[in-house]
Amino acid sequence: MTVAVKVPEELSARLPVEQRGPGLDRDAVRLLVSRGTEVSHHAFTELPRLLRAGDLLVVNTSPTLAAAVDGWVGHARVVVHFSTCGDDGRWAVELRDPDGRGTTRARVDPDGKGTARARVDPDGKGTARARAGGPAGKEVCLPGGVRLLLEEPLSVGGERLRWARASGAEVLGMLREHGRPIRYSYTERDQPLSVYQTVFALPSADGAGSAEMPSAARPFTARLVTELVSRGVQFAPVTLHTGVASAEAHEPPYPERFSVPEASARLINAAKAGDGRVVAVGTTAVRAVESAAGTDGVVRARAGWTDLVVTPERGVRVVDGLLTGLHEPQASHLLMLEAIAGRAAVDRSYEEALHGLYLWHEFGDIHLILPQESPHTEHCSSN
Repeated sequence: MTVAVKVPEELSARLPVEQRGPGLDRDAVRLLVSRGTEVSHHAFTELPRLLRAGDLLVVNTSPTLAAAVDGWVGHARVVVHFSTCGDDGRWAVELRDPDGRGTTRARVDPDGKGTARARVDPDGKGTARARAGGPAGKEVCLPGGVRLLLEEPLSVGGERLRWARASGAEVLGMLREHGRPIRYSYTERDQPLSVYQTVFALPSADGAGSAEMPSAARPFTARLVTELVSRGVQFAPVTLHTGVASAEAHEPPYPERFSVPEASARLINAAKAGDGRVVAVGTTAVRAVESAAGTDGVVRARAGWTDLVVTPERGVRVVDGLLTGLHEPQASHLLMLEAIAGRAAVDRSYEEALHGLYLWHEFGDIHLILPQESPHTEHCSSN
């Protein structure tokens, strides 16, 4: 991104919008709309008038877990973020240091000896980053008698997330009793888990969920969904359980578990065959539906793991538009936005967001990317 080196601190949404004043609901956020390099400003409640009959919103039904829990490595307190449960029952976890303000910072002292250690990235660019995971074989003590044994890194060359084997008690039960939602330093205070659930969240049979909220869907309310449906907008549910974000290093997403059911695949293909636009609600929905699309652009029911990273080089096969939050300039998600809208459109919209003092992060404002319409399309849609 070229629009900013860093988002000003005052543009971080510190509280959910409904806590910023009396009479506000989740849908009281602002909506930045871009069609190519054309940008307009709206309230999120105007969304039903910005979409049209036949459009299809792809929504992520993954519930948010209370995925942060306090633990101890020896006598040192740590905060463990539970990211993903693997097929073998192990969990991918990130160990972070408490920062004294109720949030956390990346670990730079995994051996507990007070010496910060960094290593140089193997890409030859001389980029130093902190070792975050700690060596394999280290044991982490958690509430409820759960013990974690750290094993190998989740990916080759990365140390932030490690696989860990739990013993002593069941992890999901421990998280339900002792966990709290993951939050970062730009937020003002802890919030109940209900604040991090979207209107589309559905409990899964195995208790699985997302380490962090699929936040693009947070502003939707039952009232707004009803209005969208009454105007002929359809919904296609998919599931993608998101892992822990890379708050400091802005790494690409790791493999995540997803599911695109047969009914949703049919809805998506029908919209593509007609005049409807397929608009993903959040980058997680993009990743899920594009992972289920063949090279022919046809979406087929699929479930499993996806390691797809959507980039401008790969492009998109299905998605026409995207509802998403505002991302840090270094975030890997911006590559996905460029794949959908193009670099010039993304740069232009972020310039407008900064100038218009839009709010960033999971409690912030929303960006709607729609395809640029030709004069013929606009004329036809007005009849």
